[in-house]
Amino acid sequence: MSYLLLEGLTRRFPSGAGVFDLSIALPRGRTLALLGPSGSGKTTTLRLLGGFEQPDGGRILVDDQDVVALRPEQRRFGMVFQHYALFPHLDVGENVAFGLAARGIVGPESNRRVAEALALVDLAGYERRKIGGLSGGQQQRVALARALAPEPRVLLLDEPLSNLDPALRERTRRELRALIRRIGITTVIVTHEQEDAFDLGDVVAVLQGGRLQQLGVPEMLYREPATPFVGGFIGRSSWLTGRLESPDTVRLEGALWRLGDSTPRRAGELVRLLVRPEALRFGRAGEAGLRVTVTDRRFAGASAYYLLLTEAGSTIEVSASPDAAAVGQSAILVPASDPADRDAVIRCFPPEGA
Repeated sequence: MSYLLLEGLTRRFPSGAGVFDLSIALPRGRTLALLGPSGSGKTTTLRLLGGFEQPDGGRILVDDQDVVALRPEQRRFGMVFQHYALFPHLDVGENVAFGLAARGIVGPESNRRVAEALALVDLAGYERRKIGGLSGGQQQRVALARALAPEPRVLLLDEPLSNLDPALRERTRRELRALIRRIGITTVIVTHEQEDAFDLGDVVAVLQGGRLQQLGVPEMLYREPATPFVGGFIGRSSWLTGRLESPDTVRLEGALWRLGDSTPRRAGELVRLLVRPEALRFGRAGEAGLRVTVTDRRFAGASAYYLLLTEAGSTIEVSASPDAAAVGQSAILVPASDPADRDAVIRCFPPEGA
């Protein structure tokens, strides 16, 4: 049984944006990451969950209770806003206690809950510290403690890492993941960063235009994208056009490639291929493949990303060793040697507009 259930959730705005017929089931104690570009409906979904927006249709159930008609404070959801919304004139303890006072929890009980919440986020004894003297990661944990102090049923996080520099972001993401799992609270996170979604979410919902494109674990979204949008939005990819010679082989500019998925197809069909950088390799002398020219190279440590131009004018990105090729060099591309890798990262879709 699902602990948090979104059932046909819909919110329309005059501009045409919104959230449309969104249905997601989340078990107790699991984390859902809402991922998508700006305007995809992520934040609107979070505001609907928190009660800051009212839906035009659909239900939100927590443990079989429909909470749509309840005010935000009645839902027992904890919310951490993108910019934390901490009060600089209050100390850490007063910030954490702020939400408790609104619920009538004061005195010794408030002090107990503040201390417990700060201990949960590894800030025990920080009650009298000033907000301005804390690091960005510590401020985020204070915001988390404030959300946790009322003992919510569900935790909502709006872009929780967007204000942090890259080095602090990675460390804080690791700490946040460990914290959520230690507490075991059902959590919904909004982010536009794929790395954050994949690292924090047990399951990831990819949204576009207010509609759910695909729901699944990160590996599924990468290896088995349900739509061209998901395939292009998740990870790195290139798009090539070819014609099927059989249900599982396609000809691309003279090269014959085997396809990796089992979607029913007919010979002669025109198709678009989503190709991951690791799906291809540079061919050896004498191998038959796709003729390309190396137009750019980006070093990435143990590997490099090569930008390649085909004779027909298509652009392909390939991952290979840093010394595999040089800019300006002509080369041959062939599918990766490992069939398991190849099958997972070459996906077939109908042509655009079909």
